[in-house]
Amino acid sequence: MLVDDTGGDMHFTEGSSSAITPVLRISQLDAFELDRALEQLVWSQFIQCFQHFKPGQLTHFEPELKAFLQLLLWRFTIYSQSATVGQSLLSIRYKNDLSQAQKYQLMSRQQKLWYALCTIGEKWLQERSRDLFTNRPTESAFHKAKYSIGIICGLTKAASLLNFLIFLQKGRFPTLAERFLGIRAVFSRPQGIRQVGFKYMNRELLWHGFAEFLIFLFPLINTRKLKSRLYSWFSPHNGFKISDATLARQCRECALCGEWPTLPHTIGCDHVFCYYCIKSYSISDMYFACPKCALELQKVEPLKLQIEMTDFNKS
Repeated sequence: MLVDDTGGDMHFTEGSSSAITPVLRISQLDAFELDRALEQLVWSQFIQCFQHFKPGQLTHFEPELKAFLQLLLWRFTIYSQSATVGQSLLSIRYKNDLSQAQKYQLMSRQQKLWYALCTIGEKWLQERSRDLFTNRPTESAFHKAKYSIGIICGLTKAASLLNFLIFLQKGRFPTLAERFLGIRAVFSRPQGIRQVGFKYMNRELLWHGFAEFLIFLFPLINTRKLKSRLYSWFSPHNGFKISDATLARQCRECALCGEWPTLPHTIGCDHVFCYYCIKSYSISDMYFACPKCALELQKVEPLKLQIEMTDFNKS
């Protein structure tokens, strides 16, 4: 296979047609995805030009406007280069597979026109038929035409599915229009052999998998309980003997919010909690433990002190 460095057409010498590098199935499907993304981008940019107009003005003409934009893309891609935008990005172009010539043959003008009719015209007919046959009498000719178009569309989809299964097996003609028109995707320039190392890719995949696992795991960890457990290990306490003097010193600060305790309550240890703090935490965590001493919640009781005012003055 010989390629002109100046960007000319590909030429095939005698007996070299079997040496054509086949286009991968995934490359052909990627080209279609790129084309769809481009059409959506052009349509969104077109819609933004009318965002300050009255809403709904373009609704009745939306199929025609989409067809017009697709015709513009077809004119500067398929008609002029025999390749869509997605194919150009992947170094692919269409070849006239019906030609028996030994050298590369571009798509004929008839093939390009039929390609526009089979792709753009089909999409326009499907979108326009939804509004064309609504609110029509069931006995009218429109209802019969809608029924006939529905049968044709169903048969076309079944044929497209069968054609796609054949494409997955043989790797040629991914769409029914390409098979019907006799156009095939080939590389527009020779493909060199690349030495691909997968060490970096494997490392990235491993890291991303580990990061997703951590993102899934972290919300399941009760950090507050873990913190209190570690605090209890490094700050051991000998039992939980509560004295009024100890509670008097602790009742200045809630063990959860750190503020002056509102309606002070205790859970059996020598720490004081706001009523609303301890109730909300105990409801959200049935295994709640004191963050200061790691004593598990036994019973929430109001704080009862029998001390003299001198204890507060000393503290």
